[in-house]
Amino acid sequence: MSSWTGRSAAGIAAAVRDKRVTPREVVAEHLARIERLDGRIGAFRKVRAEAALAEADALAARPGLDRLPLAGVPLAVKDNLPVRGESCRNGSTATPDGPAAGDHATVARLRAAGAVVVGLTNVPELCVFGTTEGPYGIARNPWDLTRTAGGSSGGSAAAVAAGLVPLALGNDGMGSLRIPAANCGLVTLKPGHGVVPAGIGDGDWFGMSENGPLATTVEDLRLTLAVLAGAGPADRPERAPRKVAVALRSPLAGVPVSRPYTTAVRQAAGLLARAGHQVRRAEPPYPPSLGVTALRHWTAGTAVDAEGLDRGRLARRTRVHAAVGRRFAGAVRTGAARERLRARLAPFFTEHDVLLTPALARRSPQAGPWHERGWLRNVLVNTACSPFTPPWNLTGWPAMSVPFGVLRSGAPCAVQLVGRPGTEPVLLDLAEELERLAPWRRTAPAAGGR
Repeated sequence: MSSWTGRSAAGIAAAVRDKRVTPREVVAEHLARIERLDGRIGAFRKVRAEAALAEADALAARPGLDRLPLAGVPLAVKDNLPVRGESCRNGSTATPDGPAAGDHATVARLRAAGAVVVGLTNVPELCVFGTTEGPYGIARNPWDLTRTAGGSSGGSAAAVAAGLVPLALGNDGMGSLRIPAANCGLVTLKPGHGVVPAGIGDGDWFGMSENGPLATTVEDLRLTLAVLAGAGPADRPERAPRKVAVALRSPLAGVPVSRPYTTAVRQAAGLLARAGHQVRRAEPPYPPSLGVTALRHWTAGTAVDAEGLDRGRLARRTRVHAAVGRRFAGAVRTGAARERLRARLAPFFTEHDVLLTPALARRSPQAGPWHERGWLRNVLVNTACSPFTPPWNLTGWPAMSVPFGVLRSGAPCAVQLVGRPGTEPVLLDLAEELERLAPWRRTAPAAGGR
């Protein structure tokens, strides 16, 4: 492994600011690693090799380089966010292939902070499903190449886990950051509504979808979130014992949770308790109708995004998903079901500061052409893997995935932390404690990492 790939974003930026390395050198080493490894990982739809090197050179000449928080950091961007001069395909051949006129707000903020966009990452068509495959390739988990990286930010997660980039930008409408982060051993946070600019598709899936970074350290995650939120380094909350509720049951009736994920939660809870936090078992009062509510919102979001596209060029699972969702779009748009869910769950978070759950219910499915398989099969597989993520998109509250433990295959396991609105700093602090008490391996050895 070369000297700059595999480093943290904070470490790279510090070296660039101190002139120990140039942006071109950093970007060139990451591009070489992408060329060497991505053929078997499938993280990228488009690698911007020449453009990224030109941007790195321009950055080196930029006034104030020594003050940029992400100076020279190679960045991958999920292919449903516009990048100036590049097409934004959203995992589909049905979308326009012309160049974007400008950067998405999040991309612009990261570039202003010194990041260099090296490529656009693979997503499932219209970012619908929790596996990533389609006409532009299959994104595999670098820890176990027989398994999907997850979705829909699967390409972004695979790129970071394989050390192809230290940071990637993705988004999360039903778990699309947390699912691939949990599969690939990364830390991520779906911010609460309004913290980071959204602007994803046509209406942000009724306000449920949020942009956020994928990283290998909590320090990198904290740094990048501050940039995305348009804020300077935030004041840390007072270090104090937190009331942590530990929940092991699936929010969706009938979905079992496998032992590795419940074991990870119990062990993480034990560490937090020994660190002085008030930890106790408590299950949130999820309504029995939660599964139906989630399905209605999930499909309705796709129905809106598919409007105006040539349905004949969409995969069958996408067409069916959108057709189901068209029946619910009107009712979903009122927001009444989401408001009822928030009212039901809010009292739980007056008694507890943070909820600790499994990040997933089971390991990711086999990598393969899921876009060629039936709609119901895709829905059932997705639901069986990730029942813990949708409630927090429906409420609009912050939730994060934190690596914790390993599966029998050697791939990472993970836990989820959830808080009430405005508690992103609290979640980050708890994640930082877990990172210190149970450090995780940052780069996947299956991808040639160290």
